[in-house]
Amino acid sequence: MTVSGTDYYEVGKIVNTHGFTGEVRAIATTDFPEERFAKTSELRAVKENGDVEILEVRAHRKHKHFDLLMFQGYETKEDAEHLKNAILEIHASMRASLPENEFYYSEIIGVDVYTEDGEFLGKVREILSPGANDVWVVEGNGKEILLPYTKEVVQTIDVENGRVIVHLLEGLIDE
Repeated sequence: MTVSGTDYYEVGKIVNTHGFTGEVRAIATTDFPEERFAKTSELRAVKENGDVEILEVRAHRKHKHFDLLMFQGYETKEDAEHLKNAILEIHASMRASLPENEFYYSEIIGVDVYTEDGEFLGKVREILSPGANDVWVVEGNGKEILLPYTKEVVQTIDVENGRVIVHLLEGLIDE
């Protein structure tokens, strides 16, 4: 998801501090947390008040469902306290090219979704990753539709024109 301009992309959010050594607890919003949070990686933290700070990753580890991060210059809990709720971003130049028919979430969120018959269903609001496959949350006409990202459902993705064509399997939409 583009957060603070077209040149930066969200990769996580700091939700709290962790311990007393300046470590923070983050929720990754990237498929590549090991790459994004690797030692010496540069991240941009956009704080709730709009201030921006450039951070260099000093250490990264997984703990339960969180990514625990330490940054250069942050040695105590008090040092890291002001980073709570900051959105972590990377510069567009840090994004690797994906293989054909693979997409970044930010390329899918916001696209228009149509049925094979041309009926507009809404826009992709978010993407969930509950297990075997992603689920696209489509919002439109006052309704929320959950579409599994499978080859049976998602027929065509046209990122350039912001349009997706889907085949609605029986039971996907409450009539």
